[in-house]
Amino acid sequence: MKIEPYISQLLYRYQCVTVPGFGAFLTEYQSAQLDESAHSFYPPKKMISFNPFIKNNDGLLANHLAQTEKIAYEIAVNVIQNEVSEWKNKIQELGRFSVKNIGEFTLNAEKNLVFIPADQVNYLKESFGLSSFVSPAVKREEYKQVIETLEEKAPIAFTPEKRKSYKALKFAAVFTLSLGLTGALGYKLYDNYLTQIERETLLVQSNVQKKINQKIQEATFFIENPLPSVTLTVPNQKMPYHVVAGVFRIESNAENAYQSLLKLGFKAKRLPANKHGMFPVLYGSFSSYTDAQDTMKDIKKLDNKDAWLLIEEL
Repeated sequence: MKIEPYISQLLYRYQCVTVPGFGAFLTEYQSAQLDESAHSFYPPKKMISFNPFIKNNDGLLANHLAQTEKIAYEIAVNVIQNEVSEWKNKIQELGRFSVKNIGEFTLNAEKNLVFIPADQVNYLKESFGLSSFVSPAVKREEYKQVIETLEEKAPIAFTPEKRKSYKALKFAAVFTLSLGLTGALGYKLYDNYLTQIERETLLVQSNVQKKINQKIQEATFFIENPLPSVTLTVPNQKMPYHVVAGVFRIESNAENAYQSLLKLGFKAKRLPANKHGMFPVLYGSFSSYTDAQDTMKDIKKLDNKDAWLLIEEL
């Protein structure tokens, strides 16, 4: 049984999906993008990253698999373990393998996993139905320069005319005044007519746009067959094994380290000040010594060589 579809389903709803014994897929919101060189526009989306240090089973994936396939939780855990074993064999034998619709894994020169996310699926629900598009650049003409060029090539010349009789000028003035009044009144009526048309056109366009927006909203947010909600049923376990990131004398430094670990996807913890007045910060807590030891080894190798193991029921 392949577990890739179930991971994809959970990535639409959660920021972190852990594959026990392998690592965690994390999502981060990215706003809409514009590529000016290619005149391309891209909708908002979720960026996927991978953290190999988070391997502890939080029950999310196993519960979702068990409820969807209507199998026991223990069987779902075994299915995940078998799939993870197959992934590890592929990376050791071939040096790479792909997780459908999520990304590809390769090994670098230091034999560490390198994750390249896939870009064909957008896991941001709010961007449902949106896709990238290309809009050609708008070419603007310089009308002012064209007019100036025409004026230079064809200057306007005024030719004086002979005067006519005073009587002819009198009648011409009366005719011109009448024509001007008629033109002014006609222009005023025509302008009012155009203004009325513009108002009616604007009203029609506004109503049409409201209906279009309503249709888009219905198409965007109505999901005919929503995924069933996942209810965690894993009982509370004691976690006496802790991987320590550091112990700080200044509380603000401990808080900064704690926030940094949260951003990296760790289930970090801050402990109260100990008897020496110092503030410990943990990468995470584990129910078994083996999980804690394996995680600490990975962290020492790739992130923090000063990490150490604390065994205590907190």
